[in-house]
Amino acid sequence: MANSETLAKAIEFAHKKHQHQKRPDGITPFVDHLEGVVNRLKNIGIANQNILSAAWLHDTIEKTDTTFEEVDSIFGNTISVLVLSLTKDKNLPKKKQEIQYINQLKNASKDSKIIKLCDASSNIKDIAKAPISRNQKNKKVRKIFHYIRVMKKDLIEAKERYPKIQELIDGINSVGKEFRLRPIILENKS
Repeated sequence: MANSETLAKAIEFAHKKHQHQKRPDGITPFVDHLEGVVNRLKNIGIANQNILSAAWLHDTIEKTDTTFEEVDSIFGNTISVLVLSLTKDKNLPKKKQEIQYINQLKNASKDSKIIKLCDASSNIKDIAKAPISRNQKNKKVRKIFHYIRVMKKDLIEAKERYPKIQELIDGINSVGKEFRLRPIILENKS
């Protein structure tokens, strides 16, 4: 298990790798998104240092020049595999990339899916404020809803341990309502 030293190293690494990046609004530092993901994890009750470290690092392979091997050598296999499971393969054409990513999410660990839910919650909040057309927002929100639906079964199970997951889903659903999307309901069908 990672310790606080590993977490501090992950925070520093993420800040360094994303230092010149901005969110879609062109103003907000990218690391604010990472911090938002980590804060959501903490708010639902996640204290595991591996999960928190992976959350800080979850966009490094996809959005910087960082490689899996680099993450693995610095942070170890547990964290690097979590990060990789949340990374789209940018070497594939866009359509194949999405298909591969959906399969990746389906097969990801519950820990990865909880990080992805917090990532989706942060992203959907940013989309609402982004300076893009309503049509572009609609496409992005629909994609996020699709990701969550792919992970739904495991999120239902995770909600038993972390009931505050429902608050994230409620926030996501409130944005989805603006786009007339069917709400995501995390309940077992008996």
